[in-house]
Amino acid sequence: MAWNTTGLDELPVYEKLVKLARSPFDLAAPGAMSPGRIATYKASAAGFDLIFGTQRLDDTVLNGLQQLADQSGAVDQFLAMKRGAVMNRIEGYESENRQVLHTACRDIFRDPPDNEAATQQAKKELETLELFLAQLDRGEVTNAEGQAFTEYVNIGIGGSDLGPRALYLALAAYAQKNRRVHFISNVDPDDAAAVLQGLDLARTLVGVVSKSGSTLETLTNEEMARAAYARAGLKPRDHFVAITGHGSPMDNPEKYLRSFHMYDYIGGRYSATSMVGAVMLGFGLGYDAVIEILRGANEMDRAAEARDIRKNPALLLALLGIWNHNFLGYDTVAVLPYSQALLRFPAHLQQCDMESNGKSVNRNGEKVSVATGPIVWGEPGTNGQHAFYQLLHQGTSIVPVEFIGFRQSQHEVDLKIKGTTSQQKLVANLLAQALALATGQKDTNPNRFFAGNRPSSILLADRLTPYTMGGLLALYEAKIVLQGFIWNINSFDQEGVQLGKVLANRLLDHMTIVGRGGAKDRSKHPESWAMLEAAGVFQED
Repeated sequence: MAWNTTGLDELPVYEKLVKLARSPFDLAAPGAMSPGRIATYKASAAGFDLIFGTQRLDDTVLNGLQQLADQSGAVDQFLAMKRGAVMNRIEGYESENRQVLHTACRDIFRDPPDNEAATQQAKKELETLELFLAQLDRGEVTNAEGQAFTEYVNIGIGGSDLGPRALYLALAAYAQKNRRVHFISNVDPDDAAAVLQGLDLARTLVGVVSKSGSTLETLTNEEMARAAYARAGLKPRDHFVAITGHGSPMDNPEKYLRSFHMYDYIGGRYSATSMVGAVMLGFGLGYDAVIEILRGANEMDRAAEARDIRKNPALLLALLGIWNHNFLGYDTVAVLPYSQALLRFPAHLQQCDMESNGKSVNRNGEKVSVATGPIVWGEPGTNGQHAFYQLLHQGTSIVPVEFIGFRQSQHEVDLKIKGTTSQQKLVANLLAQALALATGQKDTNPNRFFAGNRPSSILLADRLTPYTMGGLLALYEAKIVLQGFIWNINSFDQEGVQLGKVLANRLLDHMTIVGRGGAKDRSKHPESWAMLEAAGVFQED
C-alpha cells in the first residue's frame, strides 16, 4: 500500500502545535477546572468514558490534534491494517514483511469482516476450541483415570504470557468452579518448580504457547514440566496441548493432546484475543466469556475507525500522549488502574507499547527526528498512593497519568463504613488524584506547596467484565498502533529483542563447550568469554 511517510515534524500542523505548547492551558489557574470543561472534555465507546479535562489543552490544541490525526492519515492506515495491508515492513530493507491482523480474531461479529480470510481462520479455531471445551465439560476428555482436569498451566513468555495473564487475573472473579489457571514464563527454574510442585499433575493440563515452536525459554520450561510428569508416572502427551503456528515443530499430535493455531499475521504482544489467550481463558472462564472478550474488543476496534477524535477514545488517547510526549516534553506515562484485578495490566502495556514503539528508525529505515515511544509503567491504586505518588505530585519529573477505574466492583461484596462503600472510596481516590495533580495547592509552607499542572486522563466503565476487558485491551492496542502511524514507525517488529537472544545463545555455546571439557577459545568473541569468567557461571560438569 502507499501510506503517508511524512514524519511528525513535517506535517503542516506541527509548528502550530509547537507554538501552542509554549504556553499550554493552565490547569492550576483559578476556575480553570470548570464544570463545563469537565463535562465537555469527554469521549465514549464500548462501555468506557475517557475524561480528559485534566489534560493541559484547550479547544485550539484539540483542533490542532484533530488536524494532526487527519494529516498523518492515522485512521486510514488503521483501516488499511484491518483489511490486510502489509504493515510490518521497512521500505528498502529486509524485514518481516507481514500483514497485521490481530483485529481479525474478533471481527467475527462483523458482516462482512474487514478481512474475510483471516476472520474465517479465527472462526475455525474458535470452533475447535468450543468443541474441546465442551468435551472437557462433558467428561469426554479426561486423564487416564477418567478424572476431570481442574488445573491448567500456561507456559509462554512475552506476548504468550503477559497479555493472557493480565486478562485472566482481571477476570478471575468470573472463573469457572473447580478450575484454576497458573503461569510459567521465566526461564528461571525456580519459576517452574514453584508452580509445578503445588499441583496435582494428574488433573492438570499444560498449554505450551510458541508461534515458531522454537522459543528457547518456553521450550526449556516445557521440558521441565514434561520431566515432572515423567517423574510422576504420567504420560505428558495426554496432558499437554500446543498453541503454535501451523506446521511448527510443536504442531505434532504425537507429543500433544490437541493443537490450536495462531498465524504469522498476529504479533505476539497483540495476540491475547487469538488462541494464545483464548485456550487458557476458555478453560478458566468458559467459552462464553471468551466470546464476550472478543465482542468488547470488536466494539472498540470499530470505534477506533472514527475520524472525529472526540468520538474515538483510542485515537484521542494516542494524540494526548503525543501532545504530552512530543510537544510538552514528558518522557514517561504511568498507567494506574484503580482495580486490583488489573494488577498485571500495566505490565502487559509495558511490553505492548515499549516493544512496539521503542523505535529510532522510521518506515523508510531513516533515523527518526522526533521522540517516539514513552517509558510506560504503573501499579494498581490505591496502593500506589502510598508508594510513588509523592513523586507524581511534587517530584521534579512530570509524569502524565492514565487512570483506569470502575463505578462498581466485580464481586459486589462491599459494605458502608463512615457512610460510603469501599468501591465509592476507591473511585473517590481516583478522581481526587486527577484533580490534585491538575490543580495543585498553594501554601506558604514550601513543603506543602503543590504546583499542579500535571496532566492526566481518566478511563471509567461501569464494571470490569469480560466485555469491558476486551474493550480496554483493544483500546490500548489501537492507541499504540495509531501513535506508531503518526510517528511513521513500524510498531509490529521487535529487532531490539533479537540482539540479546543472539548474544545469549553465544554465551550458552561457550558454556556448553566448557561443560563438555572443551578449550576456551578466547580468540573468538573475547568479550563474551571475559563476561562469563567475571560472572563465575561456567558449569564445569
